[in-house]
This record gives sequence, C-alpha cells and structure tokens, in this order.
Amino acid sequence: MEYFPAPLEKLVEQFAKLPGIGGKSAQRLAFYVLGLPEQEAQAFADAIVDAKRSITCCPQCQNFTSGGLCPICASARRDGGTICVVADPRDVAAIERSREYNGLYHVLHGVISPMNHIGPDDLSIKPLLERVAQGGVEEVIMATNPDTEGEATAMYIARLLKPFEVRTTRLAYGIPVGGHLEFADDATLVRAMEGRRDI
Repeated sequence: MEYFPAPLEKLVEQFAKLPGIGGKSAQRLAFYVLGLPEQEAQAFADAIVDAKRSITCCPQCQNFTSGGLCPICASARRDGGTICVVADPRDVAAIERSREYNGLYHVLHGVISPMNHIGPDDLSIKPLLERVAQGGVEEVIMATNPDTEGEATAMYIARLLKPFEVRTTRLAYGIPVGGHLEFADDATLVRAMEGRRDI
C-alpha cells in the first residue's frame, strides 16, 4: 500500500538506491527536496544531470575529469616516474589530502571480486600496463584496500608488471595512529610487524 503520491514514492525509491541510504533516510531526503524552493530543487537536479553528462575519465589515469587530462596528469610539477594504483576515484582524494605523495595515479574503477562477477577485464588494468610499457615509470605503488579483493588485485597486477622490471610496492598498514595494541586483531598485528621500519 502506498502512503505517498506516486511521484513522491518514486523519489523515495531513487534515494533508496544510493549506497548507505535505507528506507527512512530516503524518505527524509525526499521530503527535504520537496521542501526546497523550486529554484533550488531545479539547481539540485541540474547539478546531477550536468555531472552525469560532463564528467569523463582522464585518458591517462582514468580518474574523473571534466574533459581532457585531469589536473594531476596535466601538472608539470608531478613526478611522472611514480604511479599510485587505486581502486576508486575517492581514493585519489584521500591520498591527496595527506599532501605527502607527488606522483601520478591510475584508477582501476573497482577490484577483482569473483563473488560480484568482477574480473580483471572489467577493470582498467590494460591502460596501466600500456603506460608502464611506454617507459619512464620507476615505481608502481599498489594502494588498494587491505582486504581479500584488494590484496588479490594488487598481487594480480604485480605479476603482470614483473616483465617490465619496474619496482612494485604495496602501502604499509598496521596499527593506526592513536590506536592501542590491545584492540588490534591478529592479522593487523602481523602486518604491523612485517611493515616495521628503522627510526
């Protein structure tokens, strides 16, 4: 039984399709949008449509851009000898926030996940290999998540990069800053011990 008019039900359904949004949150968002002045609601709708139409993938790194090379690939200040491989464009933003990395990126747009029917051919691995084959790349940093799919993807790509004789590294991980040893799980402690360094 529908409690709301059909257009409102449809709006709730669309919000409920967003990741992390349940039924009640979808209703809240729908009611919020309905409460907006028409001009603001139109601006909101236009922003969605405009982003969908104008955002493309950078021809070099596969990150989102609004046409041509993304600002990172276009910058002459970046170190072209290092490529950081990430699963998602959001990961680029996370690494950039640290202000510690000055190389280039390559976005895979996912990870190998047989459970979700995602194989290597579904990812942008081939463009990465083509970039490395062109020469000038000294190191490829695998920055996929430290979970089963992320590890499998990193290992798969590392094997493909072996013939190019390029240094392939993996992000270190272990105990988070501000964390306590007593709350760390066994796997995290093992990784932390393996990734230790001189001080």
